Amino acid sequence: MPNSEFKSTARDVLMLEAAALTDLADRIGPTFDESCNLLLNCSGRVVVVGMGKSGHIGGKIASSLASTGTPAFFVHPGEASHGDLGMITANDVVIAISNSGETPEILTILPLVKRMGVSLIGMTGRIDSTLGRSADVCLDVGVPQEACPHNLAPTASTTATLAMGDALVVAVLKARGFTRHDFARSHPGGTLGRRLLLYVGDVMHTGERIPLVNEEALLEDALIEMSSKGLGMTGVIDSNGALTGIFTDGDLRRALGSNVDIYHCRIAEVMTANPKTTTADTLAAELIKLMQIYSINGIFALDDTGRVTGALNTLDLIRAGVL
Repeated sequence: MPNSEFKSTARDVLMLEAAALTDLADRIGPTFDESCNLLLNCSGRVVVVGMGKSGHIGGKIASSLASTGTPAFFVHPGEASHGDLGMITANDVVIAISNSGETPEILTILPLVKRMGVSLIGMTGRIDSTLGRSADVCLDVGVPQEACPHNLAPTASTTATLAMGDALVVAVLKARGFTRHDFARSHPGGTLGRRLLLYVGDVMHTGERIPLVNEEALLEDALIEMSSKGLGMTGVIDSNGALTGIFTDGDLRRALGSNVDIYHCRIAEVMTANPKTTTADTLAAELIKLMQIYSINGIFALDDTGRVTGALNTLDLIRAGVL
C-alpha cells in the first residue's frame, strides 16, 4: 500500500469518527440530565461495567470520575458473577456499557443489580436492546457505522462511548464546583499536582542560603556571594534591608563587556534596579509564566515590607518537578 493511501485511510477514519461525535452531540437530551443527576445524588459509588473494548472504555470513565470528585471504580462483569458482585451496594449507581446491549456477561448480572435496587445507567448503541430496556436511564451512543472497513472492529462506537463518558465527567465535575485545586489533591504525585499544589515558599532558598549584599558592597564582594550561594545571582539591599536590585551572571557579562573594574566598582553601579519579584504564597506554576515572559532565570521573594524572604532559580523549579 503506498504511503498516500495510508494517509487517505487515516483521514477517512478521523472524519467518520468526527461525524459520529457530531451526531452524538445532536442527540444529547433529557436522559443525559437524568444520568448526571443520578451521579450527583449517588450516596455510594459509581460502578462501571463493560466487556472487551467497552470494558477498556469503562475503566477510563471510572478513573476519570474518581479523579474529579465522584468515587468510582470498574468491575469486570465476568468476575462480577463469580463473587465481585459483592462490591456493589444498594447506594451505588451502575453504569453498564455494551454497544449491542446484549453482552451475555452483563445480562447475567442485570437481574441481580435490579433486585438490589441499584440505579442503572445504560450506555448502548441500541436503546431497544435488553440493556436499554432494563436501564433506569439509557444513553444512546450508537453510530451509523464503524470506521473498520468491514464494519466490525469497535472504532467509531468506542470513540462515541468514550466521548459520552467524558461529557458525563465534565458535566458532573462542573456541577460539583470541582476546582483545579481539588484536582491537584487527587494527583499529588504527578506533574499536574505539583503545578497546582507547590508554592514559591515550598521551593525557595531561605535564611543563610539567600545570596544578599549591601548597596555599598564592591562588585568583587557580590561575586564571592554569588559563588558561595550557587544561584547565579545575588540580591542587593539598602540599609533597611529592602531589596533595591539584583545582580546576575548576565549582569556580570555586561559589566565585563563595559570594561568595569571589578575590584573597585560598587555593586549599585552595575546591578539591575527594581527587579521583578514574587511572594512566598505565589503558585510555583504561576511564577514560571512570569519568568518566561520576562526571560529571567532567578528571582527573589519579598514580604509586605519589601524585605527578602527567599530566592530561587529555574533549576530549583526543575528539581521540584514544576518546570
